[in-house]
Amino acid sequence: MSFFGRMFGGGMDDVNFKELVDNGAVLIDVRTPQEFAQGHVDNAINIPLQTIGSQVEKIKSFGKPVVVYCLSGARASSAKSFLEGQGLEVYNGGGIQAMASSLV
Repeated sequence: MSFFGRMFGGGMDDVNFKELVDNGAVLIDVRTPQEFAQGHVDNAINIPLQTIGSQVEKIKSFGKPVVVYCLSGARASSAKSFLEGQGLEVYNGGGIQAMASSLV
């Protein structure tokens, strides 16, 4: 991913997100419920960053890789770091616009 792609909400991990999701990865939108209600990627679940610590067991129960995204990629980066520390396979999808466009 280019520098400008990262600056403007591009996926932070250099992976094929469509392939990951097509193969069962779980999409988690770490924005607030209000932001999520204003629009989100199809099939994403909303687990706000500020509550992710209390949702680790739920996320682990999915038994699948996780792709996190937010508005710009910053909160997704924090979520990824935390969840990786909990032993999960996690990818930073960056901002919502980049995430949505990478899944078509």
